[in-house]
Amino acid sequence: MPKGTDTRPPAPHIADSHGLIRVHGARVNNLKDVSIEIPKRRLTVFTGVSGSGKSSLVFDTIAAESQRMINETYSAFVQGFMPTQARPDADVLEGLTTAIIVDQQRMGADPRSTVGTATDANAMLRILFSRLGEPHIGPPGAYAFNVPSVRASGAITVEKGSKKTVKATFNRTGGMCPRCEGRGSVSDIDLTQLYDDSKSLNEGALTIPGYSMDGWYGRIFGGCGFFDPDKPIREFTERELADLLHKEPTKIKVDGVNLTYEGLIPKIQKSMLSKDVDALQPHIRAFVERATTSATCPECAGTRLTAEARSSKIGRISIADACALQISDLAAWVRGLDEPSVAPLLDKLRHTLDSFVEIGLGYLALDRPAGTLSGGEAQRVKMIRHLGSSLTDVTYVFDEPTTGLHPHDIQRMNGLLLRLRDKGNTVLVVEHKPQTIAIADHVVDLGPGAGTAGGIVCFEGTVEELRAAGTVTGRHLGDRTGLKKTVRTPSGALEIRGADTHNLRGVDVDVPLGVLVVVTGVAGSGKSSLVYGSIPAEEGVVRVDQGAIRGSRRSNPATYTGLLDPIRSAFAKANGVKPALFSANSEGACPGCNGAGVVFTDLGMMAGVSSTCEDCEGKRYQAAVLDYRLAGRDISEVLAMPVREAEEFFGSGEARLPAAHRILGRLSDVGLGYLTLGQPLTTLSGGERQRLKLATHMADKGGIYVLDEPTTGLHLADVEQLLGLLDRLVDSGKSVIVVEHHPAVMAHADWIIDLGPGAGHDGGRIVFEGTPAALVAAGSTLTAEHLAAYTGA
Repeated sequence: MPKGTDTRPPAPHIADSHGLIRVHGARVNNLKDVSIEIPKRRLTVFTGVSGSGKSSLVFDTIAAESQRMINETYSAFVQGFMPTQARPDADVLEGLTTAIIVDQQRMGADPRSTVGTATDANAMLRILFSRLGEPHIGPPGAYAFNVPSVRASGAITVEKGSKKTVKATFNRTGGMCPRCEGRGSVSDIDLTQLYDDSKSLNEGALTIPGYSMDGWYGRIFGGCGFFDPDKPIREFTERELADLLHKEPTKIKVDGVNLTYEGLIPKIQKSMLSKDVDALQPHIRAFVERATTSATCPECAGTRLTAEARSSKIGRISIADACALQISDLAAWVRGLDEPSVAPLLDKLRHTLDSFVEIGLGYLALDRPAGTLSGGEAQRVKMIRHLGSSLTDVTYVFDEPTTGLHPHDIQRMNGLLLRLRDKGNTVLVVEHKPQTIAIADHVVDLGPGAGTAGGIVCFEGTVEELRAAGTVTGRHLGDRTGLKKTVRTPSGALEIRGADTHNLRGVDVDVPLGVLVVVTGVAGSGKSSLVYGSIPAEEGVVRVDQGAIRGSRRSNPATYTGLLDPIRSAFAKANGVKPALFSANSEGACPGCNGAGVVFTDLGMMAGVSSTCEDCEGKRYQAAVLDYRLAGRDISEVLAMPVREAEEFFGSGEARLPAAHRILGRLSDVGLGYLTLGQPLTTLSGGERQRLKLATHMADKGGIYVLDEPTTGLHLADVEQLLGLLDRLVDSGKSVIVVEHHPAVMAHADWIIDLGPGAGHDGGRIVFEGTPAALVAAGSTLTAEHLAAYTGA
């Protein structure tokens, strides 16, 4: 009798049972013992109001532990060159995979860092030109603007395998322009900002910060013997002026003391001009910005390349021409090349360039400096590397990938996120946009509030279940705004004529004043070029962008907004002591950390380490200062308060302080009620920085406010509050111009200016101007289609 066939499926392999990332007892920042299980190889979206703990869970717990554990797999020698990371405060973290973080941190501002160098597209072009370029000038390095040409002579040993050859001369051909050193621009120093030539040195001719004749510099200039310190600088001979400005370091002896004399220009180049401008003290930064001027390099015309590199061409295109082309055009040019000897290289280059177009960045050029990209553009450039990656089963972590995207472009971004998931990866996305939440396999909603009122998982499940849930996100997920029925009447118009910044094509437009104007269009259509390149930065124009706030890690919302001044005065008055005691940068500072709250240890060749100060336990003040109280709170407790709590504290009772209450009210108005007063500014997102600047400028007398995507990082529930704030600004007599993609803001506008129709050279034109209702009625642009769908019109 034949045996029956066993049709039961095979038992699942135990290795396939590890399908979850488990987090138990997470307490990082404001998380309150969060326990959660996240499915692997799925797209999970984390949402919740701003400050609810999304980033603390995704970035500071899951991704941080994954990176820490990967670092521990390296040898002790390699670990010595890596930053030391503490284990996140959580009881259990299991099932983690390699985490790749794609955040919105702007790329380095080094002028040699470009879109091409950040994505390997430039490296592939260099190889292509070294193979096909005519005339042939050398290997790929000959086309690289960060490789200098080297010519040396003498006994030089060249090793090739086991053979050693001694050469008398050595040449390496690089593509770096020798004049600008591959930067594309040359900086010059304005000598009138260094000294007043009508005065002598002893009369105070030098106007460089810190260069006083009363100290060491006075002894050096007076005793060097190169010039007369009592003679006006304009009477110096050519030799004396050269010694003052350019002399190389020279040993001198003054009053029996050995000193080194160096010309002013090399001295300030080392001490001021070569340093990060944002890290300098404000008065030195102001001097540097005053004293330096920048211009396009006359030798390479801004291409950063030598004449030889520019002379080698494929057809009529040099590598400089190729890098200057819009990427969508460059992709078309590369597709037209047919050379079997470099077929694999051409395939890879085509794929990379097509990825730029697919991700909505086809309007960029490869020679665009990386530091000029917005946070959203920088994030999408980083994505290019991963789209063609062979890695699978890794965890990709995204921070609001739709930032800066028109609703039309969000659909493409969603497709890319799903592609990464479908390759077998776990995709974790922190996001507020309903279009991206809608494609999630799993949703985690944190809240219910922000700061201390958040840190709890309010919901986890499918998108359909979220819609039915009673959470803040669930209630607002289906929000729709009707078109504005009555619009304000303009009080005048700002005339822009012949605007041609970047891709604008001689745009003429009248921007209405006294109303809420929204400038919109697909990414790269020319919105920022129109608003920031054509509206003059004159008195009465307040620009609020998402750029970094200049300041040190000691800066916080209290110091930036001027809030700390009335608070210090109130503490001093209540306790009968000096206000300086309540400054962490002055007399009250903890001596152990100099008021920073943390101690930074420089480990030489290894990465520096920061640790909480043991003396003040991170409170930044001396113990004696914390004995002084105002309404039962010491200064460190006040700085630890969220804005909303501080607003109540200074609003009434013994601590009533109208000056502080007004500033705190403005911070609440812009949706920053969850920020603590002492939170370092370096930890704020781009959207938070912009709203902090807006709160600071709300007291200005400016008549025109220009905002750059103020809804960035805002939860659906907070957008309504922002619209109320914009209305209050307009109703108080201000003109508000907003660059924005959010349909709720468009629907609320009095006037819309729509740019397009596409990006890059396909944009740069006004495709519509008028009321939101007229835009929807015309239905002629991409913006009109999406606004009609959003409002149900």
